[in-house]
Amino acid sequence: MVVKVRLTQFAAAAVLTLAAFAVTAQDELRDTFFKEADAARAAAEAANAELLAPRNYQRGVEEYQDAEEALRRGRNIETVRSNAGDAANYFSTAAEKASLAQTALAQVLKSRQDAANAKAPQLSPEVWQEAQRTFGDAIRLLERGDLKGSKRRDVEATSLYRDAELMAIKAEYLSDTRRLLADADRARVGRYAPVTLGKAKQLLSDAERELSENRYDTDLPRSLAQQANYEAKHAIYLSEIVRQIRDKKLTAEELMLQWEQPLKAIAGVADIVPNMEAGPDDLAAKLVAHFEDQGNRLQSLEQEKAENEVRLADMEEEMRALDERLGGATAERAALVQRLEAQARVKQQFEQIEEMFTPDEARVFREGNSIIMRLVGLTFDSGKAQIKQEDFDLLGKVEKAIDVFPRSELIIEGHTDSYGGDASNQRLSQERAEAVQQYMINAMRIPSYRLIATGFGETNPVANNETESGRARNRRIDIVIKPNIESA
Repeated sequence: MVVKVRLTQFAAAAVLTLAAFAVTAQDELRDTFFKEADAARAAAEAANAELLAPRNYQRGVEEYQDAEEALRRGRNIETVRSNAGDAANYFSTAAEKASLAQTALAQVLKSRQDAANAKAPQLSPEVWQEAQRTFGDAIRLLERGDLKGSKRRDVEATSLYRDAELMAIKAEYLSDTRRLLADADRARVGRYAPVTLGKAKQLLSDAERELSENRYDTDLPRSLAQQANYEAKHAIYLSEIVRQIRDKKLTAEELMLQWEQPLKAIAGVADIVPNMEAGPDDLAAKLVAHFEDQGNRLQSLEQEKAENEVRLADMEEEMRALDERLGGATAERAALVQRLEAQARVKQQFEQIEEMFTPDEARVFREGNSIIMRLVGLTFDSGKAQIKQEDFDLLGKVEKAIDVFPRSELIIEGHTDSYGGDASNQRLSQERAEAVQQYMINAMRIPSYRLIATGFGETNPVANNETESGRARNRRIDIVIKPNIESA
């Protein structure tokens, strides 16, 4: 009985050993027969042959799978070798034809990628699918050697992909506005607010035209679409008000009084007398000026607070270090006190400059020890860099402000909005900065060594470029005064 058990154990061990040997041998055979096919397949996939030479690539896959199956089933070695060799040949052919397709079909491949980047498969699926079918025809004809037929389908597919791309771009940027305008038409908004609704439709039309003419410069079309969206909503609102008036739900007087209430409420918060005897325009202008001034003051205070906290911490640390090193040496303490006094003088001088300008002339604020005069009242004609005579008075105030810091370094920064090309905006901002620099040299008699003119183009916006008011704020000249603290 013991002998029979031992024989059984031996037999089992022998079977396991033989099985392991068989697996090892199979792995070695696979490495031998599939090495060339694996390399050829990798080269084909690197050349994107699955897309650009699908027939040969697929035949290679089928032969490869047959070779794997033959090896797994333990069939004749020559069958495995033959299938693997055929697979390698098909993959090599696929790689060659894919490389040819990358050159011959470069135009359609570029248009296909552009359409995909624009999300054409999701946003214009019907045209995308038609383009895909036409592209597939071009690939198959090229793979069969029909260069003329392939080129013809290549041109057709390129056009379809470009159409799909443009439709997708328009859908992405304009679809919401289109739906809103359709809703407005169904609600008969044009009957009660035709001017505003017409403006919305014109803005949408302008956006569509801009996209058709230059589909890759989307800044302006996006802005136009957003404006159209706003005007459409505005038209819907106005239409409802007009309906109420026509239905005698509101008299004209009631309507006017209703419109005045929000302005009066805001004026109360701003501590401004809500005088409406001449209409709301004067009160609205006062509110705008008030809140702009408050915003600038808040910004300056926040900056000053942060700077003072850092400065105080640094000086306290410096005082402690001096005490430890020198036992509170009076000379260094005196130097530190002198620096503190210089900082206080800079603060007073900043306040002096701040009081020189009205809110519509310049915004004055600090960044560290630098004083920045944002000349909101200095304007240039579109695309021009010539200073206008009407701005001489403002520049005269700038001269007086600069005189507060007679030995300071001055930086003139030119900025534009985001409309136009990057290079042209950079060039225009530099030209405008240099125009102000030259004026300061000639009219203000400021030595050139104190002046640096730098154009930043559209890279440093201070407001939203999607609105006209924001773009106007971004088109600016900043004068940066960098005082010598020691002699300030």
